[in-house]
Amino acid sequence: MKSGSHRIAYLLSLIMLTLSLSASAIGPVTVKTSLDSAYIIMGKQTTLKVNVVQDKGTQGYFANVGDTLTREIEVISALPADTSSLGSDREEISQDIIIQSFDSGLYTIRPFVYVAGSDTFKSNELALKVIPVPVDTLKTIHDYAGTATPSWKIWDLLPDFIVDYWWVMLIIAGLALAVALYFVWRKRKAIIGTIIPPKPPVPPYEMAMQQLNALKNQKLCEHGHEKEYYTRLTEILRVYLQRRFDINAMEMTSTQIMREISRHEDIKPSSPLMKQILEIADFVKFANIRPMPDDNIKSFNMAVQFVEATKPVEVPKDDTDNKQDNTDNKDIKDKK
Repeated sequence: MKSGSHRIAYLLSLIMLTLSLSASAIGPVTVKTSLDSAYIIMGKQTTLKVNVVQDKGTQGYFANVGDTLTREIEVISALPADTSSLGSDREEISQDIIIQSFDSGLYTIRPFVYVAGSDTFKSNELALKVIPVPVDTLKTIHDYAGTATPSWKIWDLLPDFIVDYWWVMLIIAGLALAVALYFVWRKRKAIIGTIIPPKPPVPPYEMAMQQLNALKNQKLCEHGHEKEYYTRLTEILRVYLQRRFDINAMEMTSTQIMREISRHEDIKPSSPLMKQILEIADFVKFANIRPMPDDNIKSFNMAVQFVEATKPVEVPKDDTDNKQDNTDNKDIKDKK
């Protein structure tokens, strides 16, 4: 009887030791969340970043993440997670979640619940402000127009086949004229090209600086045209990104532009400047928010800083000449 009780006590102690070892195997886990922008316009998208720091090899999952974060906030997509080593047998897992809302208001995003082993960890709580978009409504109701006597038209005198098929004749005449103009233009271009060489295109950096200076001289903000000012300012930067880095920014939203910039090593250090410009411009263009005069000057200065920071680095001419001299000397030695 004693041997049986000793055996049960031994098994219980062994189970408790195993549970304590499995619990202690999981180190401290931290879960943090953040938003790219705490203010978005209704229908726009923003990125929610989730960071998990834990021991390597820890198996965990989020228990409360689905197609929606709240009834008003939808999850559009979740980008692949990125794992990086922190040393000391620790790792960080980062994941971006694209969210969107079509209801205006101030919403609270509840903490993310992360389950690892038998422990549960919660992230911080976030707040998201969704700004409505103003909608124009018809304020004046107009009555039906009265009857009118049809006026006489010159094509009433034309034959029916011309009236019925005038568009066919017009298309044929237009095509013939276009072909004739094309051959004339091509012949003239060939003649001019042999006499006057074509002008070299203006580099993207110089073009952007010229357009920024021209925009500054227009003084749109001083005359109350802030929306036109920020539309033109962002267009200059979008064209510059397309010509300088081959980023099709004219067809992208602000979020897509920032995503492309974050992938480009030459522009990534200057991405905070572009992010602030686009955020202010979106609020002015879509939310009808009138910025302060200091914000207008700040946005222009940030645009100039962004173009200056990302312009091509010129190679000193002396270094090029030295490299050419070294190459010539090497060729002479090889001949000897």
